[in-house]
Amino acid sequence: MSLQANTASVFADEQQTDTPTWPDRAADPSVRLSLLATGNSLPVVIEPTADELDPVLWASARREAIETLLCRHGAVLFRGFDLPSVAAFESFAEALSPGLHGTYGDLPKKEGGRNVYRSTPYPEREMILYHNESSHLESWPRKQWFFCEQPSRVGWATPLADIRQVLAYLPKEVVERFESKGLLYSRTFTAGVEPSWESFFGTSERSVIEQRCREQGTDFEWLDGDTLQLRTQCPAVITHPFTGERCFFNQVQLHHPYCMGEELREDLLDMFGPDRLPRLVSYGDGSAIEDPVMALIGEAYEACAVRF
Repeated sequence: MSLQANTASVFADEQQTDTPTWPDRAADPSVRLSLLATGNSLPVVIEPTADELDPVLWASARREAIETLLCRHGAVLFRGFDLPSVAAFESFAEALSPGLHGTYGDLPKKEGGRNVYRSTPYPEREMILYHNESSHLESWPRKQWFFCEQPSRVGWATPLADIRQVLAYLPKEVVERFESKGLLYSRTFTAGVEPSWESFFGTSERSVIEQRCREQGTDFEWLDGDTLQLRTQCPAVITHPFTGERCFFNQVQLHHPYCMGEELREDLLDMFGPDRLPRLVSYGDGSAIEDPVMALIGEAYEACAVRF
């Protein structure tokens, strides 16, 4: 398969990025705006100019303007705000995003917060691959917040990619294939590899889980008595509900065996077989997403990524 990325269009767009300004053009001397790096549209960085700034009061007063900045740039990085604890972070986030989601089965809650989760347990020298949160499920969050409680001693980078640019980077024929076929995610709750289905759903009652799956349009099957497998049809490309921009919105890197590396991929296939891998993604018709396509997707993410 011969594929060529649309690098020119991506980097041409990047050159058009202007210095960030408040959408209402009103001066706000209590903070300063900047971009993380020249040539990157995201994130826009907001930093206080005075130590006495109350983060929650300021956030409440500037909520609409920050929302506009978020839609324009795709990500906002708050630096230097006085948020000494998880509880302070949650109050700040709640001021900008009232009604934080409090039930998510993949991660445990963080001590000191009501709707804050711990970071994903992961080997310190490995990178969590690019993905859109919960895009493999029937619903997903409009916003996601991250808080650096303690900087990592290894790696110390938060990578982000503008999924509008990722879509522009991919060849037209690849995008058309994803748009027309969509995606089929399969998840098999496997002891020692995945959280238990009881933990994920918050119940051990099978009838409750089955009813929830039916309501969400998720196919389910019980394998070997106590192993649950879920299959969910989802889009690979969506239109942003506010800006109308098309975005590459999915979790193909987290679910495709190609991204495990050859050795781990072979080990898992030997252990579980192709139909019972803990996680798997294919085109919506069940056909395999080709390895060269996955390689190109990885290239696209890295070409559009920023780190801080």
